[in-house]
Amino acid sequence: MNPELLGNPKAERIRRVADLANAKARRRTGRFLVEGPQSVREAVACCSEAVLDLYVQADGIAGGELGAGAETDLAHEAQGEGNTNPTLTRARIVQAALRAGIYVHRAVPEVMRRISENAQGIAAVAELAALQPDPDAIKWSSAPTIAAFWQVRDPGNAGAIIRAADAAGCAAVVFVDECVDASNPKVVRSTAGSLFHVPLLTMGTEEFFTWCACHGCPVIAADVYGVAGHAPQSLPDVLREKPLNSSPKAVLFGNEARGLPESIVLRAQQIVSIPIYGRAESLNLATSAAVMLFSMAMSSHMGRM
Repeated sequence: MNPELLGNPKAERIRRVADLANAKARRRTGRFLVEGPQSVREAVACCSEAVLDLYVQADGIAGGELGAGAETDLAHEAQGEGNTNPTLTRARIVQAALRAGIYVHRAVPEVMRRISENAQGIAAVAELAALQPDPDAIKWSSAPTIAAFWQVRDPGNAGAIIRAADAAGCAAVVFVDECVDASNPKVVRSTAGSLFHVPLLTMGTEEFFTWCACHGCPVIAADVYGVAGHAPQSLPDVLREKPLNSSPKAVLFGNEARGLPESIVLRAQQIVSIPIYGRAESLNLATSAAVMLFSMAMSSHMGRM
């Protein structure tokens, strides 16, 4: 732990960290910012080798000590006894970071606010390489579900769909074609830590279809209308037809505003739509992804329940 208390919001180090909110700075430095207790905790737990520095608000965390009574409270928290004191939560993350060999800096509240208004007293700097996993690392023998998104542009949507894919047990998320930058701070925050649980791949359209074909992974287009001669199947009908845990599959969702273009839908092996039972015209992208991915996940797990 750095023995110095960072107290100058205008210091060069602090400026460089705050600049990571800018895409150009992230590309130049090869680093990105992780904000807030939940995301920082998961980055430290799941991807500690990529975390370079951790910045934490200094209250109750002095010179590596947790403060009177904190160790007992942390032990209770670890056992699920519900201690929600934010200082103790941050202290627990600091403990894990120090065990992982991550350099920790204590800072005054003004410095933390300069780093990020969304930090809630704790933030980390990580290497962009953490968001660039090897596409060949996916375990195809386990018949994975791949969640793929074509030209997703909204950072909040992007984070929500990564979180939904993680919760549904997807083996990977693929951003296809020109999508939002996954290191965008709003994307990182919106995943609530899921960004560090599930591999996030980025591919061009041709690369995606080639990659799926090479691994015998059919592409399911999530599309409301289908194309001429190929109407979509209703999701409940698809789930009744056959178990979905016997082979890999990639579910491809379209852009928030335009969906999938006909040229891409035609390349899919199957077209599936979510039925609407009420008067709403449609579902937004994040809700559609959650409904379809969870429905498929529950169907594939039915035999084990």
